[in-house]
Amino acid sequence: MTKMLSVVLVAVSFAAAGDSPVKVTKTVTPEKALLFEVMIPAKPDDVWRAFATKEGAQEWLWQDVTVDLREGGDWIVNYPGGKTGGGTIISFEPLRSITIRAMAPERFPEVRRERTTALFRFEPAEGGTKVTLLQTGWKQGKEWDDAYDYLAEGNAQLLNQLLYRFKNGPIDWNRLRQSK
Repeated sequence: MTKMLSVVLVAVSFAAAGDSPVKVTKTVTPEKALLFEVMIPAKPDDVWRAFATKEGAQEWLWQDVTVDLREGGDWIVNYPGGKTGGGTIISFEPLRSITIRAMAPERFPEVRRERTTALFRFEPAEGGTKVTLLQTGWKQGKEWDDAYDYLAEGNAQLLNQLLYRFKNGPIDWNRLRQSK
């Protein structure tokens, strides 16, 4: 992980103290899955924009992103050092959901190649929008198990970063870079 990315994760981490507002549920039967839930204090339209547009994603995800909202389109984040995340959009329902064939980090080459399915849902709720992420498509094997554990934490951090954006305003990536 690059130093700048480390600074971002530290700056937006709610989970460091152990009281993360993101609920993470690991299941193994009937299907291995990761389920993440978080309440975002924003209107569904605003949360949708954060996922469905480049400009919205740049406010919380990272400064270098591609969001091509169409089936087969890219939903990609280009981190420093040539690392990428995200995936390919399988389907979407405006204001309701986006499903992605998700890439695992480069350290899990088989899982990255095979991919999992990440379904983001957005539901109006009292005080904002409930965002859920259901990640399925896990296979057997050590690399798959390691990626599962890694992404249980990594995707919780991702949603904490989204929450940070809506509690504190858009992340100023240039300021973070200068403060390093």
